[in-house]
Amino acid sequence: MPYAVITGATQGIGKAIADKFLSHGFDIAICARSTADLDVVTKAWSVQYPDRKVLAITANLADKTACLDFAAQLLNNTSSIDALINNAGTYFPGTLADEPDGQLEQLMNLNLYSAYHITRRLLPCMKKQSSGHIFNMCSVASHKAYPNGGAYSITKYAMLGFSENLREELKTSNIKVTSISPGAVYSRSWEGSGVPESRIMKATDVADMIWAAYNLSVAACVETIIVRPQLGDL
Repeated sequence: MPYAVITGATQGIGKAIADKFLSHGFDIAICARSTADLDVVTKAWSVQYPDRKVLAITANLADKTACLDFAAQLLNNTSSIDALINNAGTYFPGTLADEPDGQLEQLMNLNLYSAYHITRRLLPCMKKQSSGHIFNMCSVASHKAYPNGGAYSITKYAMLGFSENLREELKTSNIKVTSISPGAVYSRSWEGSGVPESRIMKATDVADMIWAAYNLSVAACVETIIVRPQLGDL
């Protein structure tokens, strides 16, 4: 069975991506910080996709050891990795002059270093099979500074740089690398914001774009996907 790894997969974009791959016959490995959230989604998937295998691991990917442990556990459960979606991340608004001390380090650990450590640990498997597709969750904040972007925007610029360097290194190894840069996507963080749900993209929009890019011929690779709400960024 084809195998996909999705970090941060219990809600929002990550869950939509996991649903997409499960619905197309993939077994998956996922992780999240909340065991309760993992239990909710895995129970639902066991009913919706009874023939699929889901490896769910509780892990705080802001910690390097947790990243390496997650990668080690999934390598013990599969001999091939067809898709890796580095989706885990978080957002705090702020200005560089006034945001709390340590916010950059905190966001770097989860938004960038988790992808770096997990990818490095899984690359030998993908290189051995001479195939695979890595998707790195960037942001429109990876391309343009905006008010209150602060440390978050720095981490997303860095994530795009990581992704582009990775693609350059792996293009002769038959491993594809795609950067995903979404604008506002409806999730828990938008609940109660007063912004109409219809004004914001759906998580399934991003999942659909990833699935389309994954299914191109072996000779084609979408390097960067930028997708925004129809009426523009908020």
